[in-house]
Amino acid sequence: MSSSVDSPVAVAGKGMLRVVFYSAILFSVFQLVTSAFSPLSSTVVRALHVGFLLLLTFLLHPWQGGQGRTRLATKAVGFGALLLSGYHWIYEADLVQRAGELTQADMAVGVITLVLVFEAARRIMGLALPLICLGFLAYALFGEYLPGDLAHRGYGLDQVVGQLAFGTEGIYGTPTYVSSSYIFLFILFGAFLEQAGMIDLFTNFALGTVGHTKGGPAKVSVVSSGLMGTINGSGVANVVTTGQFTIPLMKKFGYKPAFAGAVEATSSMGGQIMPPVMGAVAFIMAETINVPYVEIAKAAAIPAMLYFFTVFWMVHLEAGRAGLKGLPKEECPDPWVAIRERWYLLLPLAGLVYLLFAGFTPMFAGMVGLALTVVLLFGSSLARHLNGTSLRLLFWIVLGLACSAFAKVGIISVVAVVAVLAVLLAPRADGRDTLRLAVKALVDGALHALPVGVACALVGVIIGSLTLTGGATAFAGYIIQIGDDSLFVSLLLTMLTCLVLGMGIPTIPNYIITSSIAAPALLELGVPLIVSHMFVFYFGIMADLTPPVALAAFAAAPIAKETGLKIGVRAVQIAIAGFIVPYMAVYAPELMLQGDKGFDATLYVVFKALLAVTLWGTAVVGYFRSPMNPLERVLAFVAASMLVVALPITDELGFGLAAVVMGWHIWRSRGAQALTV
Repeated sequence: MSSSVDSPVAVAGKGMLRVVFYSAILFSVFQLVTSAFSPLSSTVVRALHVGFLLLLTFLLHPWQGGQGRTRLATKAVGFGALLLSGYHWIYEADLVQRAGELTQADMAVGVITLVLVFEAARRIMGLALPLICLGFLAYALFGEYLPGDLAHRGYGLDQVVGQLAFGTEGIYGTPTYVSSSYIFLFILFGAFLEQAGMIDLFTNFALGTVGHTKGGPAKVSVVSSGLMGTINGSGVANVVTTGQFTIPLMKKFGYKPAFAGAVEATSSMGGQIMPPVMGAVAFIMAETINVPYVEIAKAAAIPAMLYFFTVFWMVHLEAGRAGLKGLPKEECPDPWVAIRERWYLLLPLAGLVYLLFAGFTPMFAGMVGLALTVVLLFGSSLARHLNGTSLRLLFWIVLGLACSAFAKVGIISVVAVVAVLAVLLAPRADGRDTLRLAVKALVDGALHALPVGVACALVGVIIGSLTLTGGATAFAGYIIQIGDDSLFVSLLLTMLTCLVLGMGIPTIPNYIITSSIAAPALLELGVPLIVSHMFVFYFGIMADLTPPVALAAFAAAPIAKETGLKIGVRAVQIAIAGFIVPYMAVYAPELMLQGDKGFDATLYVVFKALLAVTLWGTAVVGYFRSPMNPLERVLAFVAASMLVVALPITDELGFGLAAVVMGWHIWRSRGAQALTV
């Protein structure tokens, strides 16, 4: 789920590329086999998953400037890491029997594995996350010497290594379990849909619906990125896919490079919170707090829509302020033609949503969705060679009946159907092209999983250290003390922690660090469980837009041909109105479908949130129907703040002030237009 995998491939050399290619295919096949048939225990799957991650990381990311012998040594280290992961497989029974009592061999394997995970994270994400995790590791080893409540009883090296490298709360903990099961399947699901043409479907639909409106090119970016977010859950991946089209389009129609890059970055980051396929954090959250994934998706639904409404609204206001027009309507494709041509690609997504909301596990839903995508991809390629509608209909009926055997026979029936389709495709030139697309999807899925998987493994150091020492309790105590005086201050500190951490680390470790400390404290202060974790998740996403190190902004920089810093500054301006959404959810949990006040309460809160976002957007941009004067902007900001505070009569004051300022502005705008005429 990161663009970082592309550049190393480009400079790796043909020999290395071939090794990477086959290693990536083997990784994807391994994940599919273990997910479909479960031939190995969960612990062994996690270890081998990390082994493949290390292999591909060291193959793709050699030591800085490494050539010749250095690159060969890096390749050897990668394959050595994969072989080392087999230690958990070979000695699985022995490790279980002597749990907590490590041999010298165990110690050597554990220490080497930890070093390799740290180094892999450094090569992919830089120094920030490894240094933070190293700090937590140092706390586990030397925290007994700290003063006051921060001190723990002390733990030896063998205890720390056993916790981090051989337990289920270290590098092979919950994040790695989720990465090796749900996340990888959903990444592959998105990769296959992209190869099948889903990007073209979403782009043409967005162009046809909003391309001709005021600020159309920027709105196309918002809509297409939001739609892409439903299938891949990755902000950076969205930037480097949809951004290749939307950013040049925005620049062509008068948007400045920084703003064009910022719109795409801000829109794309919303993909992490957009159901049904949310970012990796959502799956980790579900496992961490032990709730079904569908509950996380339901809680995220309204905030996700508000997020994209925020970006859409800010783009609309900016276009009005700058006088930017849309595309000529005759140049925009018919959105319904786009759907009519590729409607079948929506079936896997619809099936995935149904299975999730029907109570099936994410792994089962992801496996079925992926299988359906592959069958549709292969089947549509074969169907093009059939003459007549009746014959094509018969083909799809037979194919559907063959796949339906899944209900009784199991996944092996779908595997057989895919194998038969592949054999039928192989003799044809276009069929071989389709098979190449499938192979490319397998490779892309494996490479996109690297930054996610490595981050999940490394943050296990934080989880393991805090679990072993009980450090999270001490840190959370300080937040609770502050919250006794002011819940808002506790929320503000939590938000600032997320934003500061996000300047150096991705969303996944950001969420895990902050949620381990702050979320339990917020729960103690009366914030519902899911709401407290979603609060952290939301601002973890915002952190990827926050300078000086804004991951999504820097991903957009080479496409926009602008500095990441300038794009990040503009991205914060575009997303700023959305900062109020998590606060409103805390004070009104109905916004995340929590609580028992009913549907009417939810509608009321949603209406209030929409109005608050609208007012805040106008205050930030300084435009509504016409440019706003300073007093109007101040009053709009105050009205929005009143709607967020949720104290007695603040809603009434907010609604009243909103009516006054909007009415005044509309009256003044009409007067100005009349004078102009």
